[in-house]
Amino acid sequence: MPKVSEEHLEARREQILEGARRAFARHGYEGATVARLEEEIGLSRGAIFNYYPDKWSLFFELAARDQHELLTLLIDQGLDATIRHLAQESPDWMAVYFEVLRLLRRDPELMKDFQKRGGDERQEDIEAWLDRQLETGGFRNDVKREDITLFVNVVANGVALARSLIIEPTVLLLDEPLEGLAPIIVEQLLEIVQQ
Repeated sequence: MPKVSEEHLEARREQILEGARRAFARHGYEGATVARLEEEIGLSRGAIFNYYPDKWSLFFELAARDQHELLTLLIDQGLDATIRHLAQESPDWMAVYFEVLRLLRRDPELMKDFQKRGGDERQEDIEAWLDRQLETGGFRNDVKREDITLFVNVVANGVALARSLIIEPTVLLLDEPLEGLAPIIVEQLLEIVQQ
């Protein structure tokens, strides 16, 4: 049996993930049947599930990559870039997350695993970043770090939910698309958490 190069294996994994992302976005998590995954990815179920044991593993890998990207964006470029990214994400892809959250709500163990999708190392990086923000005056020091984290998450999740519903929320009755509101949202968010 011929040996397959690591480059080929990685290219195949990427092909599978790209197709799975399209299938999930087009059909939802539950609607992305094995047949639809095969069609979107262009490979047989045997080939797909040779790399990922099940549909959940495919979604989990995509979600872990998204989480890593968002946390990296937050650390490297700040809240503004992170909120802008969420505001420009595919509404169909964002909707899949909310569908999956309904499933996770019923399975505490799966939820615990899902919450760790960014990895422990990345979580430590975020905590160090938050500490630096508090130490350097980037965030108010009269508010607990947990409260700042909660607030930022509520705003980010609100933007993601609005994006998934293709709702163009307005701030102070401004009539701007969500992408145009990202700077306003971030400005108000920073005004609240900064000194």
